[in-house]
This record gives sequence, structure tokens and C-alpha cells, in this order.
Amino acid sequence: MKDTRQHAHHLIDRMPETQLSGLVQFLETIVDPVTAALRNAPLDDEPETDDEKAAVAEAYGWLQKNGGKGIPHHEAMQRLGLD
Repeated sequence: MKDTRQHAHHLIDRMPETQLSGLVQFLETIVDPVTAALRNAPLDDEPETDDEKAAVAEAYGWLQKNGGKGIPHHEAMQRLGLD
């Protein structure tokens, strides 16, 4: 295996800079396919509903009223009865 790894390094060292980004993307896909899938996923282009906009505005208002701090995880779990 060490010979194969060294051979791969040797081949990478011989590649022109213009091809390295494509190789890196390919290797990332092999090593971490979930991250690669997320990186290549389409943006969520579904329009935000009026109800969603109101909920986000309410959440931002709550955060501003409370000094920009949310509820700590352990406290949220307690409030939900999941502690």
C-alpha cells in the first residue's frame, strides 16, 4: 500500500496546477461523499411563505429582546420535557 500511496503522490506532483482543483474535488467525493453531495446540492429556491416570514421576524424580535442570546440546549430540552 505504501508504494501505491507514494506513486499517487508522485503523479500528483507531476500534474499541472490547472488540473489540481478537479483532482481535489474528485478525491473529496471519494473520501467524504456526504460533504461532496451537500456542496453540489441545488440551493433551496422555494419561495418563503408569509407565515414563514412572520415566524422568522418573530424569532429575530425575540432574540433582540433577549440580548441576542438564545435558550441553552439543556434548558430547551427541559422546557420540552426531554431532559
